[in-house]
Amino acid sequence: MSQARTRKSAADRRAEIVETAIRLSAEIGPDRVTTQQLADAVGVTQPAIFRHFATKADIWLAVGERIAANFRDIHAQPHSTAGDDPHGTLVKVIGHHFVHIARNPAVPAILFSRELHSEVATLRESFAELMAERRAAIAALIRSAQSAGLHRAEIVADDAAHLVLAAIQGLSMRWSLEDRTFDLADEGGRVIEGLLNSFRA
Repeated sequence: MSQARTRKSAADRRAEIVETAIRLSAEIGPDRVTTQQLADAVGVTQPAIFRHFATKADIWLAVGERIAANFRDIHAQPHSTAGDDPHGTLVKVIGHHFVHIARNPAVPAILFSRELHSEVATLRESFAELMAERRAAIAALIRSAQSAGLHRAEIVADDAAHLVLAAIQGLSMRWSLEDRTFDLADEGGRVIEGLLNSFRA
């Protein structure tokens, strides 16, 4: 006898659709994900998708909110342990960025999809705000390291944070373009540590 299928709550179904959109983005790219593919992967009809999200743009906005929340969690986590200095904390925070991206390979493709951003302007604005937050958080750690005498005083913290983010983004995109054939966390940690060491006093 076949088992009756458990009906999911609206919140659980919305979350499943969002997670499926992220997974499909990793497999085929966000620009190629259709609502029919989402419906097939979730196991519902296409009209059922639109019962939870009024438009396809609303799905991508929910995806963007999930990605942003995950990155904000990285900065919210306690990274310092006994004996850590601001430089060591900065290294750990950036390392967590690489680990998160390696576990969620769709993130670079979604964050930097020109087609997706042109279709959903609000998503582009949301990601720009997220990048500004990440830059400010990294700059704050660099200023702390300067105050502790660990980073050179003449460094402009905001500019250095721009450079760090650009390195993270560049490595993540190369990892994606090279079909994830190298360990992003290891490679990223090695490259970024060299960059951060150049900030030392």
